[in-house]
Amino acid sequence: MSAALPKLPIHDLPTPEPESPFRPRKPYRFSTLCATVENPSNKDQFGSSSVPIYQTATFKGVGGEYDYSRSGNPTRSHLEHHIAKISSAAHAFAVSSGMAALDVILRLLKPGDEIIAGDDLYGGTNRLLTYIRTHVGVTVHHVDTTNPSTLLPLIDVTKTAMVLLESPTNPLLKIADLAKISKDIKERAPDAIVVVDNTMMSPYLQRPLEHGADVVYDSATKYLSGHHDLMAGVITCNRDDVAKARQIAFTINAVGNALTPIDSFLLLRGIKTLAVRMDRQQSSASQVATYLHSLGFVVHYPGLPDHPGREIHQRIADGNGAVLSFETGDKGLSEKIVGGTRLWGISVSFGCVNSLISMPCVMSHASIDPATRAARGLPEDLIRLCVGIEDPSDLLDDLEHALIDAGAIQLDVSQNKYVKVRQVEDDAISRAVGKLGLKDTDGDHEWFVSAPGKVILFGEHAVVHGVTAIAASVDLRCYGLTTPRLDGKISAHFTDIDNFYCEWIIDDLPWHVVKPIAIDEEHPEILDQVLVDALNTGPLKDLTEAQRHARAASIAFLYMYLVLTRGDVRPSFNFTARSTLPIGAGLGSSASFSACAASALLLLHKRISIPPLPAPTTSEHIHISHQGRRAIPPAVAEEVNRWAFVAEKILHGNPSGVDNSVAVFGGALAYTRPGFERKSGMEGIAGFKSFKFLLTNSKVPRDTKKLVAGVGQKKIDEPETVAGLLNSIQSISDEARRALADPEMPREVLLAAISTLIRENHTHLVSLGVSHPALELIRSTTGAAPYSLSTKLTGAGGGGCAVTLIPDDFKEETLKALLDEIVAQQFDPYLTSVGGSGLGILSPHRTTGSAAYLPPGQVTPPETPSPGGGGVNLCPVFQAKRVLELSQWADSLGRWLYV
Repeated sequence: MSAALPKLPIHDLPTPEPESPFRPRKPYRFSTLCATVENPSNKDQFGSSSVPIYQTATFKGVGGEYDYSRSGNPTRSHLEHHIAKISSAAHAFAVSSGMAALDVILRLLKPGDEIIAGDDLYGGTNRLLTYIRTHVGVTVHHVDTTNPSTLLPLIDVTKTAMVLLESPTNPLLKIADLAKISKDIKERAPDAIVVVDNTMMSPYLQRPLEHGADVVYDSATKYLSGHHDLMAGVITCNRDDVAKARQIAFTINAVGNALTPIDSFLLLRGIKTLAVRMDRQQSSASQVATYLHSLGFVVHYPGLPDHPGREIHQRIADGNGAVLSFETGDKGLSEKIVGGTRLWGISVSFGCVNSLISMPCVMSHASIDPATRAARGLPEDLIRLCVGIEDPSDLLDDLEHALIDAGAIQLDVSQNKYVKVRQVEDDAISRAVGKLGLKDTDGDHEWFVSAPGKVILFGEHAVVHGVTAIAASVDLRCYGLTTPRLDGKISAHFTDIDNFYCEWIIDDLPWHVVKPIAIDEEHPEILDQVLVDALNTGPLKDLTEAQRHARAASIAFLYMYLVLTRGDVRPSFNFTARSTLPIGAGLGSSASFSACAASALLLLHKRISIPPLPAPTTSEHIHISHQGRRAIPPAVAEEVNRWAFVAEKILHGNPSGVDNSVAVFGGALAYTRPGFERKSGMEGIAGFKSFKFLLTNSKVPRDTKKLVAGVGQKKIDEPETVAGLLNSIQSISDEARRALADPEMPREVLLAAISTLIRENHTHLVSLGVSHPALELIRSTTGAAPYSLSTKLTGAGGGGCAVTLIPDDFKEETLKALLDEIVAQQFDPYLTSVGGSGLGILSPHRTTGSAAYLPPGQVTPPETPSPGGGGVNLCPVFQAKRVLELSQWADSLGRWLYV
């Protein structure tokens, strides 16, 4: 077939005859352009009909066009001119591979930029996007690009820097309306760069620059070369600012990944036959797709009449390509088919003159983890076919024999033709089990997690006005246990919130408004209010005002469950949360709950995984109960923290992020609010030592908003006084931070310094008007002889908790007397440590077996094996333990992994 002519005449190759009124000049057709390599500005001195290989690293002379082949080479210049010509491009660049091309393009981004990308991408593209998200600070949003409207909510004129598209996508052959998306982006974010991976089509069948794209790249290893005898990538664009001012050319020269002269020569040779090869390949591909479709397989190929997006593809492309994929319904069956072919070579990649067959999920897309593949609808049984130039009859005959031998098709005598063998029973069982969320019976629905609370050691209230606060974890914990159910329901039991229990039918949850978040995609800054409202008016509509705390916790739990769900896999389980933290005392109980709920749901949805149990270590801070074992990888902790922050947003509206960070990472950190002259953000205090503290819950409720407003008003009424207090508190925080991070400071000297700073900080907080008589009574009690301890309020003040530093040599009998005196004053004391580890996960998590959860009223005694599995039902024991026994019991279950 003949492709449509390039729309930019500046890039065509005119016929030799001059144009005249009697004989207008006509541009050549595409196949002629491919075969005719002509660069008028770069003639060969000997008139060679084939571009020579200038196999030299350097060039003699000064001021010439070429000096060093990394910067420029005549063979590569001919190639780049030729690629620009056939791509309707003003600029073209040749580099060492398709991924090198994408790497060069992504270097246009800077930290803080956002990129919108498709959800069905080549595995290597996905891998590189994940890298820049985690290492460069670029936010990546994955969306279904088959629906242009899904991009609109994510377009931000100040943040959206790039949109990355494939059409057709690899390997599901989804179609994106390149013209519509490019137009929408230009209208809403004019500076954003629309990038298209055009490898599946090549310039012969599709030229995205003609439809509004800014940058197009191809893996020239594929169709442009056509023979799999070289590695190359090409970049084309029509924007001077992107090509030059925004440094594509600069980056290639600086990095040194430009294509070599010999590979440039080979690629030029391959391009000459591009049109001829692709005509044959896509003609055969159409026959293969039609054959598989007639057998009853689900086939993905834009040339089929029922292919979604076919009309759009026909509008923007000049052919259907030579890649297709199909589903068998069974991964094992697919493996047999792939292994049974002879003519089709088992290999990754495509675009070769030889036909190839592969299973993307175990080959080209294996670098995408299974949960992400499932969330994006990529079937594990998918087979991809890359059709070559062999005789189509031979290709079809070889494929048919493989299908027969594998048992995928059989002869229907009544119709005298082969038809697909239906796996009716297996499919029905699979769907039923999947609906219950019980596809895995290996304990993946049973997890035991914990997270610490927090105390603000220094800087309360002043942090609102730009002063640095020092926060640290406290070894009073929230615990979360997930246990599988067998009835298609999800339930939550929040024992510390009026012993709240509720269960919901999974299929009745508001799935219709859910916008799933892919594994390598971060939650948007703003909560999905539509989903929050749907939860309030749907499954939580019957909760009363008296249950507002349970409602908030339920929204956070269900919200994360829904947006984290991957595909149709909807786990059925119970989540029970218990806490040794006093609720509402300002010790971060909601953050520790958020961390537990987030980590449990991420584990259930297989979005994070834990490593094998390591040997004990004694590095950095020491957790009293686990002797310093630190085994949860930082990447896992960061993912949990991101989702714990989402839960905190639901619970508190606009949290600082301090509480959830301490709950996940443990130790101590310094936090400075943004918007002030000082450097803002959170920074861990390396080497923080664990201290023994007494936390005393005054049991006096406080109004945090009123207290904060009071300090704000005092700042207005007495600006000089408050400014002096804030500066003094900043000095205290700075000094405490230096002391806590100083590994050379003797322990006794450090304790004495911290003790002094605690007293000073509390005095300033009293001057700000945020203390309370109950807190002052606790302070006077602990500070009097024979105790002589330093105490301060923590958190908002006005009630809540007081913290008291306990020296290492404090006598046990004296401590017991102090505890008795505090209890006699009707306060609740908690002896604990500050600065220990963060998130904890029991490993191995199946210590008790895969016991199924039984709803209330159907509880099996803890000594009895549960009906859901071979283990002991842990849930009733967990629910029945007294708070004072909870931590010791949890530690006794086995080895825990901690951050």
